[in-house]
Amino acid sequence: MTLPKNKEICSILPGKTIGIIGGGQLGRMMALSAKYMGYNIAVLDPTPNCPTAQVADHHIVTSYDDMAGIKELTEMSDVVTYEFENVDLQAATYIEQQRKLPQGAYALKITQDREQEKTLLDQLNVPVAPFHIVTDEKSTEHALNELDYPVVIKTTRGGYDGKGQLKIDSVAQRDEAITFVQENSPCIAEQWITFDREVSVVLTRTLAGEIECFPIAENEHRDHILYKTTVPANISETVEKQALDIAKKIAHGMEVVGTFAIEMFVAGENIYVNEMAPRPHNSGHYTIEACSIDQFAQHVRAICHLPLAPIKLLQNAQMINVLGEHLEPLLTIMPTLGAPYVHLYGKAEAKEKRKMGHVTFVHEQKKDLRQLTTDFEERINQ
Repeated sequence: MTLPKNKEICSILPGKTIGIIGGGQLGRMMALSAKYMGYNIAVLDPTPNCPTAQVADHHIVTSYDDMAGIKELTEMSDVVTYEFENVDLQAATYIEQQRKLPQGAYALKITQDREQEKTLLDQLNVPVAPFHIVTDEKSTEHALNELDYPVVIKTTRGGYDGKGQLKIDSVAQRDEAITFVQENSPCIAEQWITFDREVSVVLTRTLAGEIECFPIAENEHRDHILYKTTVPANISETVEKQALDIAKKIAHGMEVVGTFAIEMFVAGENIYVNEMAPRPHNSGHYTIEACSIDQFAQHVRAICHLPLAPIKLLQNAQMINVLGEHLEPLLTIMPTLGAPYVHLYGKAEAKEKRKMGHVTFVHEQKKDLRQLTTDFEERINQ
């Protein structure tokens, strides 16, 4: 949402209402931060008693593309935000036209489509894995001839936690690749990057262009789902500076407003941008306990046109996701667990691989921190 030149940016102060599209855990934690600051919360989500609705003042129970519901949310809110990127673009454009979506529809449009995302990153001269857009047998064969194996083929839209993608390790899988593309066209075929570690930069940017970056996090995935985040990341000062410079370049290039996350692969001293999310991110949950301000409170400040708070890492941290299969073991050991920070999201059903919460450990000493999390992992996975 670009304001006319010389037009004053008016702050949205506590007591006003923040509308949130999406009622999952990110919306819940966003709402809790906003409630602490004194805002009212309205949420639009099709699921009754969803995690965000449990802490909101109003809940519009309808689908995300229901324009009547979108208009109702817009009318009762002084500002609107979202907790996931697959927001209906027509709805986002409408809210932006009402001057109530500071994040705008552009960041959604880009991050909803991997082709547009990679193309933009290329235009910004940001390092990405070599890629080709594939739509049929001919273009798939061409891409596989141009790229070195392994190759990963992803749907351009949708897909998360490993869904909507296929890894091709050799020429023997060409037919499998062609079938995948024909069933899911259009797709993007990317060179598989052999990396030392994955990191993420979570930052917040205001409409006026002010940026604050959180400490870079190092991520460990299991079964394509984020398992553990460690802060600070085990990277050199050179890589750290490069990652922050790239993140700021993207944020300014896209005119991001609010909290924004960028996942990157680190290979030696080189970085390749993997994916982006125009919202608070799972890998930023550690900020709640480990930083002077967290990613959700900073997001609220940005969308309400308040100055961002300086960020300081208070202690080393490790965050572990609690999936459906971990919930019962976690509850069993909680009376003897000590003092980690347990966050449960209020989801009705604990399904396997479903994110039900997270646990964060903090400590001044990295060695002691690793021991705390190792002990926890052993107990929760028994």
